[in-house]
Amino acid sequence: MASVLSYESLVHAVAGAVGSVTAMTVFFPLDTARLRLQGVVNVLLTTPLWVVNTRLKLQGAKFRNEDIVPTNYKGIIDAFHQIIRDEGILALWNGTFPSLLLVFNPAIQFMFYEGLKRQLLKKRMKLSSVDVFIIGAVAKAIATTVTYPMQTVQSILRFGRHRLNPENRTLGSLRNVLYLLHQRVRRFGIIGLYKGLEAKLLQTVLTAALMFLVYEKLTAATFTVMGLKRARKH
Repeated sequence: MASVLSYESLVHAVAGAVGSVTAMTVFFPLDTARLRLQGVVNVLLTTPLWVVNTRLKLQGAKFRNEDIVPTNYKGIIDAFHQIIRDEGILALWNGTFPSLLLVFNPAIQFMFYEGLKRQLLKKRMKLSSVDVFIIGAVAKAIATTVTYPMQTVQSILRFGRHRLNPENRTLGSLRNVLYLLHQRVRRFGIIGLYKGLEAKLLQTVLTAALMFLVYEKLTAATFTVMGLKRARKH
């Protein structure tokens, strides 16, 4: 026991801690970039599946928009085959640009969650379950509302088979995203960018609120257990 608590052991512990903090500080930007890159890679890999999924779900639906061409897919494989044959392989990545922008949705959510949480903790010592649930719901509602126009454009691009800006045929490009936003506002007004928002809020807000509630409870329980273990060691 004496050797463990010796001055030499303390020096090694402090040196290790300083080294760890230094390494974390130096490489933290790389770790952040890695997380962002993972999100980008995930979008690029899964977008073709989302495109096919969206078209299969909307197949058979009647649209008032004459620009939309009806589809007739027999299944997932046939959908992939027809899209590649009729529109080219790049059509499988329709809506990629809005999807990349939507990677920031969780960042907005956590930013508002932590901000609201800090404001409440200034007024009280501890947050109740109701507080956490409400903060989580509000944070997700803000993030969803801010990014919903991009989700609308994303869905339009994924469905495809419609007339886009003739100056730029690259689906999902910034120019076409702006073009679709402008067309949506011109036809339906600002409210057209938020059609279906109510259903989306019901889907995401309650889920996020429960997630934050469980997260805070598990975190508190973990720290409590760790504290008990430390107390028992002493």
